[in-house]
Amino acid sequence: MADRSKPRRGSMGFSPRKRAIRPYGRISSWPETKSTEIRVQGFAGWKAGMTHVLIRDLNPKSTSAGQEIRKAVTVVETPPMIVLAVRGYRMTPYGMQTSGEFWANPVDDGPNGLMPRFANQTRGDRDADEGRKPEKRSGRIPVRGNGSDEGAFEALLNADLCDVRLVVATQPQLVKSISSKTPEIMEVGMVGGDNSEKLAWAKERLGSSITLDDVYGVGSDVDVIGVTKGKGWQGAIKRWGIKLLSHKNSKRRRQGGNMGDFGTGYVRKTIRQAGQTGYHQRTELNKRILRISNSEESDVTPAGGFLHYGIVSNDYMIIQGSLPGPAKRMLRFRDAIRPRAEQPEVNLTYVSTSSKQGV
Repeated sequence: MADRSKPRRGSMGFSPRKRAIRPYGRISSWPETKSTEIRVQGFAGWKAGMTHVLIRDLNPKSTSAGQEIRKAVTVVETPPMIVLAVRGYRMTPYGMQTSGEFWANPVDDGPNGLMPRFANQTRGDRDADEGRKPEKRSGRIPVRGNGSDEGAFEALLNADLCDVRLVVATQPQLVKSISSKTPEIMEVGMVGGDNSEKLAWAKERLGSSITLDDVYGVGSDVDVIGVTKGKGWQGAIKRWGIKLLSHKNSKRRRQGGNMGDFGTGYVRKTIRQAGQTGYHQRTELNKRILRISNSEESDVTPAGGFLHYGIVSNDYMIIQGSLPGPAKRMLRFRDAIRPRAEQPEVNLTYVSTSSKQGV
């Protein structure tokens, strides 16, 4: 009789399965391309929810070529991001290290702990035009006094840099569904031109905002980095998917068969045990953008709003498929690090706005 195949249950590829440090992902590498146009390689947004669309299949090799097919999609709200600083890196025997940075000069927005406003930040201007008192934020954008003079920028120009990146901040105060109003500060990569051209390009845009249209286009593939939905402490059955023990087991069924051999004085890390489940950082590769909208009135919010989110009132994009994390979770986007071959153009014919309330 042939041996029975018994593949291991539960991948060790993501171990240790511990909680993420922060509620949004961290990007450690940015793809290198041969593009000559200088642009930003990343963006961030908040997951609103899922719906479905009808899209025309323009792949000539598909069995449904030319027909309308139904696809599940995710809607992500993406308000503009503020460019805070430009940062240069030098190569050392220990890898890339920060060489210097040049920060934007904020506009004083008043006392009482208000978040500093920059030259092209639209929310403060809107409040002033409508006669409202500037909104009080719970967090500040850090101001670097010694990194805002021309000497800091000249030092970057004269340094032997291997990479140039931007420091940007989100604007959660523009998103009605998010309770936290503290901006998240993160680093995004740049592509195109040499380092001096990148520095000049970044200096012109310091303090201003960048939109999703400036970064991505419809039909492009992006990598999505997010933190999955947390499920707390769970047993080995749910955490790893191992099989239940026999009903004749003397003590309990929802555990592993044994903890290892007698000769080893400790429990090996490969033994599948209970522990933290969910709230892990994960990366989804090659998610396709089907629509980018920057209209003032949202035409994607379903009747009654998205479940556990509400109304989409800013720029948004529609991405094919599901994305990690629950509603209101911030997601980060990056140029595809393993790009696919040429994709047919997007022909979106219908976006469902029916109620998701289960009625």
